[in-house]
Amino acid sequence: MEHIELHSEDGGIQVIRLARPPVNALCAALLGEVRDALAAMPDTVKAVVVWGGDSVFAAGADVEEFVPVSPEGARSVTAAFRDALDTLAAFPRPTVAAVTGYALGGGLELALACDFRVAGDNARLGFPEIQLGIIPGGGGTQRAARLIGPARTKDLVYSGRHIRAAEAAEIGLVDRVVSPDEVYESALAWAGKLAAGAVVAMGLAKDAIDTGLGLPLAEGLDLEAERFAATFATRDARHGIDSFLESGPGKAEFQGN
Repeated sequence: MEHIELHSEDGGIQVIRLARPPVNALCAALLGEVRDALAAMPDTVKAVVVWGGDSVFAAGADVEEFVPVSPEGARSVTAAFRDALDTLAAFPRPTVAAVTGYALGGGLELALACDFRVAGDNARLGFPEIQLGIIPGGGGTQRAARLIGPARTKDLVYSGRHIRAAEAAEIGLVDRVVSPDEVYESALAWAGKLAAGAVVAMGLAKDAIDTGLGLPLAEGLDLEAERFAATFATRDARHGIDSFLESGPGKAEFQGN
């Protein structure tokens, strides 16, 4: 990998570290590496942390790839984002973004494709694309609106303003705010806690929740019923139910299979 680094942490956690200095601009090659890394991860991976490093998460898309300016070129840019971020959003394990410094435009879109976001209190988040006369094209208008609602998303997109971590937490754009030097360890700890659970069931729940949002209620309920039934084919379900009957709730130690 040229633009990302992969390494494993204890407990089955896989870290995807963005490594394209100085600001981790998201080029098509980097996005392709993220997609390929996720596609190649074995079932032994139980959670993923996406990290930009100590000083910046990702300051946005690589604007040089917007040239020449044309609708055709724009479609190739958004396709690269869609390919990578849809793969991340659908990854069947818990995912946590560890955000320090800037997470703007495509960088924020990358963080939004994760299940959860831990931000340093120095983080600055936003969609500055309007300052170029364009709009977010990597999922920002859709994932943000589903997370924080259409009016708040319009405020961020129309204004292009950068918001601080405290405001981002207040509106639900990030989940936890810590000091910058605690971001990575906090994200690891959260991922580790999730990784110790029934991660196959979490993946099925993710599919039910995310896919169900786009369905009529009755179809969403049908999807939930199917995913509920699918959990009963896992070893974790058999172990969890047996443990509950024998020892009561909260005693099961899951293996993630």
